[in-house]
Amino acid sequence: MFRSFAVALLAAVQVLSPAAVAGATGASSPSAANTAASQESENPITDQGGNYQYRSYINKVTPNIPGLKVQVLEFADRLQLNNQTGQTVTVYGYSGEPYARVLAGGAVQLNTRSPAYYLNQSFYAAVTVPSTASSSAAPNWSVIDRTSALEWHDHRIHWMSPVPPSSVKDKSTRTKIFDWRVPIQVGSRKGAIEGVLFWTPENSKTPTSAIVALVVIVLAGLALVFFVRKRRRGSPGSGPANKSERTVREAW
Repeated sequence: MFRSFAVALLAAVQVLSPAAVAGATGASSPSAANTAASQESENPITDQGGNYQYRSYINKVTPNIPGLKVQVLEFADRLQLNNQTGQTVTVYGYSGEPYARVLAGGAVQLNTRSPAYYLNQSFYAAVTVPSTASSSAAPNWSVIDRTSALEWHDHRIHWMSPVPPSSVKDKSTRTKIFDWRVPIQVGSRKGAIEGVLFWTPENSKTPTSAIVALVVIVLAGLALVFFVRKRRRGSPGSGPANKSERTVREAW
C-alpha cells in the first residue's frame, strides 16, 4: 500500500513540478494565465533571443467557427492555426496585406511579396525587406505544406526588445504588457485572433501550490486507509470493518 501511494505521489509531483509545467500544453484564455502556455519541441526562440518569462495567451478567435483551432507555441514565440472549417483561412500581415492562408483542401501558403514574410524570419525583425515585397503588391503564393496547419512567428504577440518594458517594475511580479490582435478571415468573414501578453516570473508559485494541494489530498487518502485498517485490527473478523476496507481499496 505504501509503495503504491508513494509511486503515485512522486509521479504527480513530477508532473506538477515547475519544469514540467513549463512544457505543458495550454495557453488558450486569460483564465489559464496562471498556467504555462503551450509549446512544441522545435524552439527557434532560443536561437533568436526570446525570453521565457513572456507569456502570450489567446482571449478569443473570431469568427467562432467549428474546425478552426489556434494556439500559442513556446510561450510567446509562435502561433499555430489548424483549419478544418472547409473554408480558406487567411492571416493578414502588419500592413493589412494577405500574409498566409490555409486552403480548404489543406494546402498551406505564404505570400512571398508580403513584408511580413521576411520580417517574421527574425525575432526582432532585424532583416532588410526586399523591394519586391510590398503591402500593395499582388500576392505571390508559395505552398509550404499540405497539413492544414500553419505555424508562424508573429511580432504582434511578443515584446520587440531584449530589454523588458518599463511597465515591468518588479520582475518577481506577474505584469500585463499589452493586448494584441492578429487579423484573419475565414471564407468571406473577417475576424481576428485576440490575446494578451504577460511578464511572468520564472519561479512562479502556482506549481508549488498545486503540488502542496495534491500532497494533502494523497496524505488524507492514506490516513483514511490506515484508519480503516486500525479499526479492523481493533475488531477482528468484524464484517462492517472488512466491508469498509474493501470499499476504500476499490475507491483508490
